[in-house]
Amino acid sequence: MIGPLAVATHVLSLALAAWAFVEFFRQREPSRPLFAGLWLVEALVLVQVVALVVRLAGGGEPHGGDLVTLIGYLLTAVLLPPAGIVLARMEPTRWGSLLIGAAAVIVPVLILRLGQIWNG
Repeated sequence: MIGPLAVATHVLSLALAAWAFVEFFRQREPSRPLFAGLWLVEALVLVQVVALVVRLAGGGEPHGGDLVTLIGYLLTAVLLPPAGIVLARMEPTRWGSLLIGAAAVIVPVLILRLGQIWNG
C-alpha cells in the first residue's frame, strides 16, 4: 500500500461524500462536479490497486489475511465508484446524489481494509 495515496484517497472520498450528502439534503440532483469527483476517487483507487497487483506479481503476499480476501477487496474497490456513477446517472434526482455519497463513504473503508490485509 502507498500510505500517502491512501490518505489522499480517504480525504478526497470523505469530502466528496459530505458534499454529496449536502446536495441530497438540499434536494438537488447530482451535478457534473460530483461525478467528476467520483471519477477522481476511482483514479486514486486504481493507482493503489495497480501498486498492490504489482507487488503481488513480484512475489509479495498479504500478511494479515489470505489472498482471496485481498482480491475480493481489490475488485470491490475498483468496481464500486463506476457502479455508483452508473446508478446515479440512472437516478437523476436527489437520490442520485445519495448514491454518490454512499459510494464515496464506502471507498475509504475498502482502502483501509486493503491496508490491514496487506500489512497485517
